[in-house]
Amino acid sequence: MNTHQTTSLLLGLAAVVLLARLLGALARRLGQPAVTGEVLAGIALGPTLFHGAISDALFPDTVQPLISALAAIGIAIFMFIIGLEWDATMIRGNGSLAATVSFSSILVPFSLGMLLALYLMDDYGTDDKTAFMLFMGIAMSITAFPVLARILTDRQMMRTPLGVVALACASIDDVLAWFLLAAVVAISGSAGPDQWRILLAIPYLLGMLFVLRPLLHRFVARRPVLRLTPTVFACVLAGLLLSAAATEWMGLHYIFGAFLFGVILPRTGTERLRAEVHDRLGQMTGTLLLPVFFLVAGLKVDLSGLDMGGLGALALILLVAVGGKFTGTFAAARLNGMPARQSAALATLMNTRGLTELIVLNVGLQLGFLGQGLYSLMVVMAVITTTMTGPLLNWILGRPKGNDLEAPDVSERKPGTVGTAA
Repeated sequence: MNTHQTTSLLLGLAAVVLLARLLGALARRLGQPAVTGEVLAGIALGPTLFHGAISDALFPDTVQPLISALAAIGIAIFMFIIGLEWDATMIRGNGSLAATVSFSSILVPFSLGMLLALYLMDDYGTDDKTAFMLFMGIAMSITAFPVLARILTDRQMMRTPLGVVALACASIDDVLAWFLLAAVVAISGSAGPDQWRILLAIPYLLGMLFVLRPLLHRFVARRPVLRLTPTVFACVLAGLLLSAAATEWMGLHYIFGAFLFGVILPRTGTERLRAEVHDRLGQMTGTLLLPVFFLVAGLKVDLSGLDMGGLGALALILLVAVGGKFTGTFAAARLNGMPARQSAALATLMNTRGLTELIVLNVGLQLGFLGQGLYSLMVVMAVITTTMTGPLLNWILGRPKGNDLEAPDVSERKPGTVGTAA
């Protein structure tokens, strides 16, 4: 790097961090998740406004590969944190309900997404039609677990029966969606001539779950007081990077390896350690690396040439994304005995897509499953479905007043229908 590149990089990063923080705070003030404002900050710096003059000035072509590298590290760490926070115990007490709702909330939008892909094939399809259809199904099925958890926290619903069920359903959704995406990546041949490496994914997964995970459990069991020393932190960081590198080398994409390493870390006896890891990695990632990812995602969004045909396609995408997710969730919840108002609230929460959707869309664009035009429309869909969650919940449940928010609906159901608060 020369002096000009270094200066451009540092000035650009400062601008991204400040703009993301400003618009994120504005979004929170308007009752929206901060991620909404941060995504809009990335889009504002892209080619949609002023034909990319802002991004060209802040990030010339010689700097953009460096920005992309920082974004990749940020997403790897973020996926690790998602895996670290995923806990199978959330499903206990709600297993049947959570599983039914999760499968239905994926199956319905997935099927509708594939049908939509057939309709959009002529205008937005790619060379690999099968991968395009499967990917569109997955993109319609996403629920953003981290954003959903933040909304529940802001509304003081984390410990309510509805909040617990929503978290359980979203956690199952996350895992199912990542497995589906991994399967699509595997069968698409995106690894090129080294496609044989994808066969190593199964033994790698088994080794992580049944060899490395028990070894880590034994290591933790022998150390009743495990502190986050610099050495332990370095080992955790190296582990997630190595796991991400391994799945990328296999042709699966690095996000799966990072997520898997977070999942296999021991839960019992490591609560404080995991919280400290989360705090150390989360603060830097949320403040610097994720805004850089939003910038990279925004640079690929170009709505400047959107015409009536594009608006029609966007309307169909929103109809399928919102209608499919809502219908699948609402129907399954009602069949399991949940009251109508709670079922509608759960369906609204499951429509939250946020950052998780952006990660999936970027994987699709990077691997050629999506074209530039459709990618831009799908990003708009992700922003709208995340933004609408708060207002719809206020309309369905009323504005949050405290931990007794769900009391009226809970009294209407039969005992054990929704599950107990965790």
